[in-house]
Amino acid sequence: MNGTNLVNSLAGLLILTSLLVIETRRPSRAALLYAVQSSVLVTIFVVLAYLTHSTQLYLWAASSFVTKVVLVPVILFGALRKFDTMVPLPSLMRVAVVVALAAVLVMGCSLIVAPLKLPAAAEFRPALTVSLAHFFLGITCIVTQRNIIKQIFGYCLMENGSHLTLALLANQAPELVEIGISTDAIFAVVIFTVLVRRIQHKLHSLDSDQLMTLKG
Repeated sequence: MNGTNLVNSLAGLLILTSLLVIETRRPSRAALLYAVQSSVLVTIFVVLAYLTHSTQLYLWAASSFVTKVVLVPVILFGALRKFDTMVPLPSLMRVAVVVALAAVLVMGCSLIVAPLKLPAAAEFRPALTVSLAHFFLGITCIVTQRNIIKQIFGYCLMENGSHLTLALLANQAPELVEIGISTDAIFAVVIFTVLVRRIQHKLHSLDSDQLMTLKG
């Protein structure tokens, strides 16, 4: 398998790991699966760096390993494992709907990417398709999931998708761009986990519908 096929194949694993993160009941296990997904993303960065001779992408890979594979999962695991029993089991119907939705998103994004003339990512159109679908899958998770913890993971998935898109289209961007993205992700996750703990303490629920009515 050459480097281009490896990148496109690894990108496909991102969708699989996303589905596992979304449908896994235990937040602590979802945090570990997110670490696995981020490891795949880091591997893609390394392969892209080798293929494109981009020193910046090697730095992106190192920064992403520290933030996405280590720090963010540790924060999520430590803050959310106490809620492992508070996330309902997914029904088979919902799992089927999520899988079908992911397939539709990939097909739709492939139609968007196909006519585009992108010299920087001409050989990585499948990976670019997956990165866009991954972004929209994260947004869909945020919008459709009632459980607040699942919405946090939706943000993490969305961020990974946008990160891969940027790596494919702007692999010569300065490493400060990567540092900025990673730093934003860490601070966002910290804020989200603090809010979840406060909401659960106040409302004794993680259902976002409980936040729809303002009480004076």
